[in-house]
Amino acid sequence: MIIAIVDFATAATDRAAALGHLDAERDRVSAMPGCLAFRVYASREDDGRITIVHEWQDKASWDGYGKSPSFARFSEAIRPLMVGAPVSRRFQAELLETVG
Repeated sequence: MIIAIVDFATAATDRAAALGHLDAERDRVSAMPGCLAFRVYASREDDGRITIVHEWQDKASWDGYGKSPSFARFSEAIRPLMVGAPVSRRFQAELLETVG
């Protein structure tokens, strides 16, 4: 499993637009082969910060997402709104169990 956590900031006045672009692609990304989760979080401490948490079945599905029209669309729309460079941390993980 690939887990990617992406953190970035926008001006406070641009955060709603960035979230709107991500929301517009959420269903398409979630329906992609191998996508286990696509979650977007707006920081409660900083009115410009956004975090995206991805979970992908394997590296091939993660790579497919990176080449997808959805990725291109929101990269094109969101990158100009970013204040500074995004930070993306990617992990290869093994699911131990699902509880609940």
